Amino acid sequence: MARLDSNAAWKEASRLVGANRDVLVALAGVFFMLPSLALAVFMGEPEVVPGMKPDQMMAVMSDFYARGWWLILLNVALSFIGILATLTLMRDRSRPTVAEAIRAGAAGAPSYFASQALFGVGLGLVGAVLIAVGALISPVLGGVMVLFVFCGAVYFAFRLILVAPIVAVEGARNPVAAMRRSWQLTKGNFWRLFAFVMLVLVLFVILLSIVMLIVGIVLALATSGDTQRVLAAVVSSAVSSVAVVYFAGMIAAVHRQLGGPAREDLSATFE
Repeated sequence: MARLDSNAAWKEASRLVGANRDVLVALAGVFFMLPSLALAVFMGEPEVVPGMKPDQMMAVMSDFYARGWWLILLNVALSFIGILATLTLMRDRSRPTVAEAIRAGAAGAPSYFASQALFGVGLGLVGAVLIAVGALISPVLGGVMVLFVFCGAVYFAFRLILVAPIVAVEGARNPVAAMRRSWQLTKGNFWRLFAFVMLVLVLFVILLSIVMLIVGIVLALATSGDTQRVLAAVVSSAVSSVAVVYFAGMIAAVHRQLGGPAREDLSATFE
């Protein structure tokens, strides 16, 4: 059983991003930044104000998602294709063009979507039953079940974190097989994965907060109204897109460590 070396994984992720910087900029712009920006500009945020009752808040949220569900779904679809295309560019030794990587991402997207849907629906059903049963027995047990389901969701999410590179790099198209493969590869590495990803996530949140604070001050002094909102969304989407690219590099590096080299790498060794 392979053990994750997070320091080596980060170095590998940085190398992968640096080696493919030019093409990754194009992919990130099309599949991460522009959809995120469109979501922020056209949908905005739910108009929840202090003092609202729970039923009022629920009505506002329901209306918000009812109006923009199609834009959210499109954003998710593009992000799935983008992450798979990014992983293809990073790990495919045949050096595919951007167009070839996008086609590969689109081909694998249904399998990746199916795996995420299975995870989400399964967790939702099991979690709902556990919480409902716990709440019927006692409010305290219901609260404990909420915490238990949350911890379970985190655990399963990290054990299945390699589904994307398995689909993109190994060519898996059966979502259940891809999930099983990720479960096998991450065995014994949950805490290493958790610490690695969470550390990078915390650093990103701190960086984003600093950047948006500086940008917010500048925009408040120089602009106002919709112009300020749009420019802030541009900066936020750009920084978030960089983070997604690095996350792809991280899981590509983790997959390489735990799963071994891609088939193309093995073939190249004997050529």
